[in-house]
Amino acid sequence: MPETVTQMVDSPALAILIGIAGVMGALTFNALFLVWLERKASAWIQRRMGPTEVGPFGVLQTIADMLKLLSKQLITPKHIDKPLYHIAPVLVFVPVVAATSLFPFDEHIALSNLDIGLVLVFAFGGLGIVGIFMAGWGSNNKYALLGAMRSVAQNISYEIPLILSALSVVLMVNTMGGPETNGMNLAQVAQMQHDKGYWFVLVQPVAALIYFIAALAETNRAPFDIPEAESELIAGFHTEYSGMRFALFFFAEYANMFIVAMVATVLFFGGWSGPVLPGPAWFFIKTYGIVFAMMWIRWTFPRLRFDQLMSFCWMILIPLSILNLLVTAFIARAV
Repeated sequence: MPETVTQMVDSPALAILIGIAGVMGALTFNALFLVWLERKASAWIQRRMGPTEVGPFGVLQTIADMLKLLSKQLITPKHIDKPLYHIAPVLVFVPVVAATSLFPFDEHIALSNLDIGLVLVFAFGGLGIVGIFMAGWGSNNKYALLGAMRSVAQNISYEIPLILSALSVVLMVNTMGGPETNGMNLAQVAQMQHDKGYWFVLVQPVAALIYFIAALAETNRAPFDIPEAESELIAGFHTEYSGMRFALFFFAEYANMFIVAMVATVLFFGGWSGPVLPGPAWFFIKTYGIVFAMMWIRWTFPRLRFDQLMSFCWMILIPLSILNLLVTAFIARAV
């Protein structure tokens, strides 16, 4: 099983600091890289150039954008709910850092190895929804409030098929393993795929598809980016935020894409398993491959209407995910 940072470092306090610094560094690089990658991917799909001037192939453009956001004045509107307005960006950002620390990047190394790791990932994701609603409510802006309400409705709805698809894998792992096997432990899920010699996407293709679609909606990515519909809501729940306050929302959005892709990598694509290359290399290759697929879909399909989005979830995805879970349970019992 993976060795955690606490096990490698004698001092628990030092281990926590090393873990937080490592996660923050990785998430910062991830956000900068994904912004550049999305701009280049969208340009490639739409036959444009993308950033080219700042650094080779424009790789330093996102660093320049970050410095610009750091230097911008923080504008605070009047008549806001100050506690909610100021806490919201932090409440959206902090759970992302906590969730990232739960993943095993290799067979031998993980920041933390918990038996309820999958539960905690989904729990931390739920806290982000609270921060989004606080941002819309505290901004004293009707467009921000409407965007926040849309986001809450969308995230609560699509969390159901997301969790049900993950439960199909958990049920399968608990059935295939021994009495000590725990399908909620992300390291054990990845290790079982490594031991069996195949990825769970081959035996759970419906769950993988449902998870991917629900993950697009959970991260507010097109064609499910209804909470940030510029044509009717300006920018949605973060309309009244500027400078680094806005950057925290932007940072959390790309970090959430990274997290749902890492969950998909562990549950369906074998985690760190792969030939020749070391485990962490395969883990991040798979993760960024899923993120790139999310970007490709964003720049290919048009945005849905809100009623279409909700109907698709409650009338198609949720019944299909329940049916897939029941079939998995029936097969597991029969075997």
